[in-house]
Amino acid sequence: MESKVQEQTTTANLSAEVPGTLAKAPNSNMGEQPWQEWLEPVVDFLAKVPEYLSQIFSEYQKPLTTVGLLLLSFISIKIIFAVLGAVDDIPLLAPLMEMVGLGYSGWFVWRYLLKASSRKELLGEFDALKNQMFGDNA
Repeated sequence: MESKVQEQTTTANLSAEVPGTLAKAPNSNMGEQPWQEWLEPVVDFLAKVPEYLSQIFSEYQKPLTTVGLLLLSFISIKIIFAVLGAVDDIPLLAPLMEMVGLGYSGWFVWRYLLKASSRKELLGEFDALKNQMFGDNA
C-alpha cells in the first residue's frame, strides 16, 4: 500500500513532456501578496525620511545645535584628557612640564604682581586686550 502511494506521488510530480524532470508548480500570487503589503509602507517611509529629518531639524534647530555643541565639548574634553594621560606616561616629561609651569608662575608673580606700578601695567594690558576683542563699549 505504501509503495503504491509513493509511486503515485512521484509520477504525479514528473513532467509529461520531458521524462525525469519535475513539473512546475502552478503560479500562485498568494505567497507574494503579504510581502508586498509589508514592503510598501516600509519603502514609502524610507522615501520620506529626508523630508521628516529636514522638518524636525527646522523645528528644533536651536536645541539640536545646543545638544550637538555639548556633545562636541564632551568629546573634546575626553580627547584632551587622553592626550594629557599619554603625555603623563612619558618618563621625565611630566616633572619637566611641572617645573616649566612653576618657573613661569614665579616669573609672572615677579614681573606683574609684586609692585603696584606693574599691577597697573598688567591691568592696562588686560583692558586693551578686552577692548580689542569686545569693542570699546564692553
